[in-house]
Amino acid sequence: MSTGVVDTGLRWNRVHPVTPAVKGWKVLAVLLAIAAQQVGTSLSSAQDMVGKVGWGPVVAVAAAALVIGFAYAAIAWRMTRYAIDAEAVYLQTGVLFRQQRTARLDRVQAIDLVQPLLARILGLAELKIEVAGGTDSAVRLSYLKEDAAQRLRNELLARAAGVEFGTQEQPEAPVAPERELISVSPGRLIGSLVRSVTVVVLLLGLVAVVVVVVVSREFGAVFGLLPAVLGAGGYLWQRFAGEFGFRAAQSPDGIRLRHGLLEARSQTLPPGRVQAVRISQAVLWRGKDWWRVQINVAGYGQADQQQTESVLLPVGDRDEALLALWLVLPDLGSADPRALLDDALSGAGDSGSFVTSPRRARWLDPLAWRRNGYALTGRALLVRRGRFLRELVVVPHERTQSIGLRQGPLQRRLGLASVVLHSTPGPVRPTVVHLDAAAAGALLGEQAARARTARASAGPERWMQELRTGPGRVATGSQAASS
Repeated sequence: MSTGVVDTGLRWNRVHPVTPAVKGWKVLAVLLAIAAQQVGTSLSSAQDMVGKVGWGPVVAVAAAALVIGFAYAAIAWRMTRYAIDAEAVYLQTGVLFRQQRTARLDRVQAIDLVQPLLARILGLAELKIEVAGGTDSAVRLSYLKEDAAQRLRNELLARAAGVEFGTQEQPEAPVAPERELISVSPGRLIGSLVRSVTVVVLLLGLVAVVVVVVVSREFGAVFGLLPAVLGAGGYLWQRFAGEFGFRAAQSPDGIRLRHGLLEARSQTLPPGRVQAVRISQAVLWRGKDWWRVQINVAGYGQADQQQTESVLLPVGDRDEALLALWLVLPDLGSADPRALLDDALSGAGDSGSFVTSPRRARWLDPLAWRRNGYALTGRALLVRRGRFLRELVVVPHERTQSIGLRQGPLQRRLGLASVVLHSTPGPVRPTVVHLDAAAAGALLGEQAARARTARASAGPERWMQELRTGPGRVATGSQAASS
């Protein structure tokens, strides 16, 4: 993404005129949050202030702030416009300080359709275009009519893929078909949250507080637990509301993800843009053989985005988790990928596929040293680790940003070292821990060479051009998913 002056011959458009009403309510939400914080700090002081000045001035101040917020939103809407061409999306914003942003279509990492609750009621949607860049690299077109946003997303995906349209034979951007492969029921999602470590710790805390209250007859401990309860409750609600109704589908224009209870989100991840994949299993999920799949995508680096936007599967059985991995990396480059992945998910020790930590690593990781290790295939590096929290990280060779060697003082004394693969910001942090120092050095050189070779032979960015010349590629993927 870049900023600067663009061609004035572009056809500029405005977002929907109801946008100020949708954004103006944020001012009221901020005021209510500030008021709640102040009242929570000192309820008696708030009552004294209202008693002195009366409700009239308080309501007048709130109303004036609300009017100012709506007025500013209206001016901001008037100063906002966007345009697209065959190469980029352009967005101009700003009231006091004008800003112009340019997002190149060949750098698009994902295109999301976001609908907060009020926008859903009004039939509006925000189009969020993630490009390779920093944490503030997204271009947001908010708000558009839902059907207009859908058409624009189809157009952007088609342009990014190099598909030609606007001719007599193809007047509009084609809508790529999709096939739903994964869905998560509300019951399974609730069950996964109930079996989470957060709930267990919260229940243990409640039991401890009850015991303290019964023994000491002091009820102050209840208020001491309140912040922890609110924090845990907020985390669980965010997980439930953000991952509710999760569905994943395969399409020629990418992986399509839909989820959200109050804020509906529809994501489209173009093929080959996922940098790393993490498949994890909490200890309480082991009986059900449930797994969670998360990904690193350039542009999804912010902490609030990692909670929902970087999830490829909230909870699913082993077959669904491996299917989610297949959506990202259809060819693992192994003669027997299922046996390799089963060993990666639940195996331990030297099994022929994985190089693991030597026995002396038990002094640094006494529980998981036999499980920690890595395996190399023709397409990716697989890293497994963890005894109670089982984890498998898969990094395609061409997505290795850089690689380094890390060795602490205890590792040096034991002749060990860890290999760190640097990826884009996200929930996946690939690290091969506590290898023999010589093995770590060998992995460092081999993975660097594999990454260079894979990047040199990587396919074109405009993936749908390949579909026009080789449609069998998608058919093969669909057959693999069904099998």
